[in-house]
Amino acid sequence: MEGFVKEIDTEYSRRLARRMEVPRTNPVLGYRTAGSKAEWETGELIAEEMRAIGLQDVGKDEIRVDSWDFHHAVMEFQDRDGASRRIQLGAYQTHFVTEGFQEFSLIWAGKGRAEDYEGLEAEGKLVLADINQRDEWWINFPVYQAHLKGARALIAVQEQGYGEICDTALNAQDIAGPPEAAAFSISRSDAALLKERLRENGGELKVRLDASSRVERDGKTWNILGTIPGKHPDSMILLSAHYDSYFSGFQDDNAAVAMLLGIARALIRSGIKPERTLVFCAMAAEEWGVADSRYDWSTGAYEEVFTVHPEWKGKVMADLNFELPAHAHDRRDGLRCTYEYASFMKEFAASVKVPPEAYPEGLEVLCPIQTWSDDFSIAISGIPSLVNDFSGGDFMETHYHSQFDNEEAYQEPVYRFHHELYGRLVMALDCVRAVPMDFERVFQAAEESVDLSLCREQGIETEALFAAFGRGKELGRRLYQELSRINREGAGEWKSLAELNCRLLLAFAREQDSFVRLGWHDEVLFPQETSQNNLRAVSRGLCCLEAGDPVGALEAVYEIDNNRYAFQFEEEVFRYFTEYALDQPADRLKWGAGRIRRHENLFPLVQELKKQKSSYDREGEFLKKAAENQRACLADDIAYMASAAEKLCRELEDCLERCDTVRERTGKGTDHGE
Repeated sequence: MEGFVKEIDTEYSRRLARRMEVPRTNPVLGYRTAGSKAEWETGELIAEEMRAIGLQDVGKDEIRVDSWDFHHAVMEFQDRDGASRRIQLGAYQTHFVTEGFQEFSLIWAGKGRAEDYEGLEAEGKLVLADINQRDEWWINFPVYQAHLKGARALIAVQEQGYGEICDTALNAQDIAGPPEAAAFSISRSDAALLKERLRENGGELKVRLDASSRVERDGKTWNILGTIPGKHPDSMILLSAHYDSYFSGFQDDNAAVAMLLGIARALIRSGIKPERTLVFCAMAAEEWGVADSRYDWSTGAYEEVFTVHPEWKGKVMADLNFELPAHAHDRRDGLRCTYEYASFMKEFAASVKVPPEAYPEGLEVLCPIQTWSDDFSIAISGIPSLVNDFSGGDFMETHYHSQFDNEEAYQEPVYRFHHELYGRLVMALDCVRAVPMDFERVFQAAEESVDLSLCREQGIETEALFAAFGRGKELGRRLYQELSRINREGAGEWKSLAELNCRLLLAFAREQDSFVRLGWHDEVLFPQETSQNNLRAVSRGLCCLEAGDPVGALEAVYEIDNNRYAFQFEEEVFRYFTEYALDQPADRLKWGAGRIRRHENLFPLVQELKKQKSSYDREGEFLKKAAENQRACLADDIAYMASAAEKLCRELEDCLERCDTVRERTGKGTDHGE
């Protein structure tokens, strides 16, 4: 451990992060996008560096992605004095190629909602619109609305939510929409000039645009891997970070890939001979990689674990994923992991001395993982994962995905601490003989997610469910005790340990398949939570209507459908972004396939509730039917959860029996009641 810490060289990692900025698709703004030449060049650089630092088995895993190459988008217009102005635009993952400057008419459509097009003719024009993707709607809604109106492209002004550092900031996020609905981004300062000219010109302005943004389906890219071989190659620890980026991408995610290699370099130089094979993987296509999908990010990681290496399930005991690790996002650092690893991580975190110059309030363990980064795709494949928590603080609203994600935000004490923290964690995980999974925590979280009073009110039987949860918590507690004892005593020969660990990891995979669902905001939910939330909202809406309060009813039902902002657009827009999340093939939905359930289409109801009417009898009947449907869904979900919990309990019983086998082979008995 001391040797590893001495070999940490953050200056090496910082320089590597800077080197990764050189390959770019856009000569002015940067960008290193899925399937592009710049991404390939960066992958070659990483592979070369892996060999240089001494990683073995360095190779490239080919994966299928939709590719995006954004070379440039430049707009010209005349200011009030007749002088020519030229501005740089950012872009989203859509297809728009002019082959040189072309003239277009530009109009402004407010926030780009359906109502904002009243009195406007958008056919064949460029549409300027304001968006706030953090507090309001995502970019795909106004872009597709503009597309339906016949616009050639929408140019988005990020008024709040992202790129808030200054008015010259551009921004880029995933588009989550079809590539033929074209979109670009513009800074607030440049948009202000255009809006001024639009006002002076009666709401329309001639501009010239030269753009090259190409999306091609069914392309390819590569994930880059290297290893430190272990004594037991069928057991592995994975470390990952992504190497595609927007703009310069110093924090997101050059610094993470560089830290990945910095940890590998220090481990090799310290002379480590690990028990398990350590796999270092730079993932492609994290920011975006599949066209016309709600789940269009984390494509490279998903393909790596589901398509290229499905055999990793049962063999990789953990994935340590890194995102934006060279900046403190809060005064307290966070290590975010799956429920099953929370106990081990808390024990590990308690042993860590956190430098106050990096994080004055120390280190905390958070769970569950979220959908923002590659660790979610990796976890649902059956590999327990964790990530340095990066969602707190204001960096995500100010610098993230803008041209200001550069080295100026670099904080060396934070970077050094993360090198040391995650290198130590790799060694701590490598030292354990039995995978230290605590299933009691996931059963406890699942139990707490059930609204027992609502179930009683609706006459839904929960006795079997809570009995299964109770049994699961007890089995999980006993199993974690046994695993801790095996690790503490060093019990077991490797063959029996490998069998036990494989069963533990397969039990984790079953839990991920059975218990992990998603909401319309991509939040991680237990299966019954959607119907539970829907039923509460419907009931509240009914009460409001009966009290003669249609506004309150509207607020209630806004919580039911895919997003309250979806109702700000035409029904075709609403239907498009509802149905494509529910009805596309799994290979287009990737990590989101089958995880949104219990949708209730309330678009017609919402439109009626918006009207000022004397009677809402039909709307009340509509809500009663929705309530009946969601009650049936909740009853079904509760029964499903009881069955799934019982199946997981049987998996844990099998794991406990295998613990007995491990200990018996070393002559050490077991008392499960201890």
